Amino acid sequence: MSSEKSSRSKGTPGRVLAFDFGERRIGVAVGNTYTGTAEPQGTITCKAGTDWDAIKRVILEWDPAQLVIGVPYNTDGSESDMTTKARRFGRRLHGRFNLPVAEVDERDSSVAATSLLVSQRRDGTRRKRLQKEDIDTWAAREILNSFLAQPRSEDNS
Repeated sequence: MSSEKSSRSKGTPGRVLAFDFGERRIGVAVGNTYTGTAEPQGTITCKAGTDWDAIKRVILEWDPAQLVIGVPYNTDGSESDMTTKARRFGRRLHGRFNLPVAEVDERDSSVAATSLLVSQRRDGTRRKRLQKEDIDTWAAREILNSFLAQPRSEDNS
């Protein structure tokens, strides 16, 4: 086991880091349970599997107290191969960084992110052409917004 567990603090209270897991890219967003805000932070490219060094850098940079992963289900609610892979990613995050990991149903996160970005492009608030990386990081934001909208006790924030 690496030293990530022993060198990690408990994280900045209220700070949450969300991941939209994919085999090619992982979207990242950061948010706060106290303010209920979430912002996209970019993507991590996965060329030969999950880039754990890049994930470690993001976790060290943001010092979250909580991690959130999007778990994809089929439209009928059934599980898929990606459901299993996302859950395994979540278990590995917890094992490597010793932070709580919450799962959020991410069925519509990419659709919502795409719709938002297309709307921004149409109304002129976004000039940059829409790319897959943009969808992934904004999908992570959608996942985090879903998490932030869930009721939780003060001990579980």
